[in-house]
Parts: sequence; structure tokens; C-alpha cells
Amino acid sequence: MGPGPISAYPSVLRSMSAPLVGQFDPYMTALMEETQELYRGVWSTRNDATLLVDGTSRAGIEAALVSLIRPGERVLVPVFGRFGHLLAEIAERAQAEVHTIETDWGQVFPVSVLEEAIARVRPTLLALVQGDTSTTMNQPLDEVGELCAKHGALFYTDATASLGGNPFEADAWGVDAATAGLQKCLGGPSGSSPLTLSERALGVIRSRRRIEAGIREDGDDSAPDFIRSNYFDLGQICDYWGPRRLNHHTEATSMLYAAHECARLLLQEGRDAVIARHRVAGEAMLEGVRGLGLGVFGDVAHKMSNVVAVEIPEMVHGDAVRASLLEDFGIEIGTSFGPLHGRVWRIGTMGHNAREDAVLQTLAALESALRSHGASVPNGDGVEAARAVFRGAAA
Repeated sequence: MGPGPISAYPSVLRSMSAPLVGQFDPYMTALMEETQELYRGVWSTRNDATLLVDGTSRAGIEAALVSLIRPGERVLVPVFGRFGHLLAEIAERAQAEVHTIETDWGQVFPVSVLEEAIARVRPTLLALVQGDTSTTMNQPLDEVGELCAKHGALFYTDATASLGGNPFEADAWGVDAATAGLQKCLGGPSGSSPLTLSERALGVIRSRRRIEAGIREDGDDSAPDFIRSNYFDLGQICDYWGPRRLNHHTEATSMLYAAHECARLLLQEGRDAVIARHRVAGEAMLEGVRGLGLGVFGDVAHKMSNVVAVEIPEMVHGDAVRASLLEDFGIEIGTSFGPLHGRVWRIGTMGHNAREDAVLQTLAALESALRSHGASVPNGDGVEAARAVFRGAAA
């Protein structure tokens, strides 16, 4: 019940035990195409270049940034938590001229601040986290794509922590590139990174095309400013997933099965229904910790629906309470990073765990653990506050 990874859906785990097949087996290529179409539904896009990058969510981030950024180009990164700093670091490693703006952890950026920075820096690319689990904040994106198009910048967003549990409209919001992971709201294991690219982003990648010598054919382009990573070269990866079936790498078959099942489950339940389920479970957890008399960190109006940052009471040791939850109840919750380390617990309600019994059990266990460590908390009020949210939603 932490900020991710979380407990995977049982059918996702079962899917990973299916027999392996060769990467050019007709079943394999058909499953890849089906997975692409499923993720178009997850991202709310018609982008042809919608696929998976083999690796954790950070692999998707690095593939997007190293493929879209030419050395020396300006990149603007608004930072409101740990993962904005990560985007800036990866962009710097891609040899960009990185510009950052920052706001306090627990806040998001007003669109006016983003527009001023874009107009001033004039970046080739804006790299912006949607949901930053380090702070639990959810940056509004609905106007950002239009701003980027107005100023000639590509718009990349990291939706690792938010996709599937919070609204995301790739086409409607004008997103050029977005990446995520399975281990949060999508309810799978870490190890596969869904990615989608607009035609505008794909044009940049094609202009940097270079295919490695061992598989190059007559007529293949070889750009002088080619993408400097081989593994994360989205030009070659797109050719692997496309009709050419370029032998760039060997697909991680079991992770493909998992990613396919994550998307299938989401669309079977209904994208809006899954987002609503996360919203209700998140509100129940929020009201539950408040019912225990605990404070909540940050601007709650801009909190992700799938994780809450709970202020640790002064009278208890945060890690000791977390240890009691794990040892006595088998429930894991998280701490945070940087300036929030030791100040907050992060409790997630996402994927398979965005359900009533998981929320109520966590709150009951937290109440018991707090009391065992000397904290005075209301008896049962957390569970009852959460129960009221679920009852209201059902009504």
C-alpha cells in the first residue's frame, strides 16, 4: 500500500507464467499489435507509435529524452518534486542545455508560470512530470500542449505514477511524447514502460535515424546527429514494433504478457470507471487518515487520486511505525525523499489495491500501529470516515 510498486492484479501474475514464444512467431507479432492498440485506449490517442520499451519506467523516460533531444538544444524542466530533478538529469546526460524552474514541494505550477518560462527560455522541448509520487502532486496538463505548440516546443510528460488512475488525454492535450510504467495504477510489475509518440515527435526521431551496421539495408538513412543510445534508440524500436520488424532487441516476452493484461483489464473495466475507482479509494484513504487526526501534506486540491502524503506525528518514529505495519499486519507503506524524508508516509491506493477492503484494513492497522507506539488516536474513526466515502460513492 505504498507509492509503488504495488500488489499486481492476480491475472497479470498468471499471464506472466504463460509459455514463451519466439520474437517472430506469428502469435508474438499479433500480440504486439494487439498490445499497441490496447495502449492507444489507455493513453487516449490514435498515435501509431504507441508501444513498450523493455525496462522500468526510467527506461521509457530515457528513451524518450535521448531520442528527442539533440546535443545543445534547450530543454525546460519545471521541478516540483524528485522526479522533475530526474528529468533534468537525464536531459543533461543527453547533452541538452537544461533550464529549470522550481516551486515548493507540495505545490504545482500555474499555467501562467509555465507560459512565462516557455516564452523566456524558448526550449526545443518541455519535459514535465504529471504525477510526482515524491510529493503526491498532480500537475494539470490540459493547457500545456497548446502552450508548447504556440512556442514551437515539443511536449514530453512522465506519467509513470499517474496513468490509469488519473485522467490522461494524450491527443486532446496535445502531448507529443509520454511514458509510464506498469507498477503503479496499471497494476503490474516494474519492467515494461508504455510509450506513445505524436507524429511531430516521430518526425524528430526519424530525422535522427541510424540503423546499426549488422542489420542495415541499402537505402537506410544514417543521420550525422543520430541518437546516441543504441538500446534506447526509439527510431530502431519503432521499426521493431512496426511492419519492418527490425531485429533491434529480443522482446521481454513475459513483460509483454503482463503489459497486455494490465491494459486489457483497464479497458475491460472501462477507463473512466477505473479512474473513478481510484478517485473514490483515494478520497476514502484521505478522509481515513484525517479521521485518525493525522495531517496531510501539500495542496490537496492538486493531489493525485492514488497516493496521499501523511504527516508523521511528532510523538512517533516514522520508520518504527512502518516496520510494525509490515511485521504485524503484512502491510507496506512508504516514506519519501529529500526534504520530505522522515516527515511523511506515502500511502497508495492504486491498481488492484484501489478497493474498499484494502483501504479499511490499512487504516485499521495504522491505527493499531500508532497506538502501540504511544500515539493517541481516535478509536475507529479512520475506518468509519473511509467507510462513509465508499457508502456515499455507492449511493
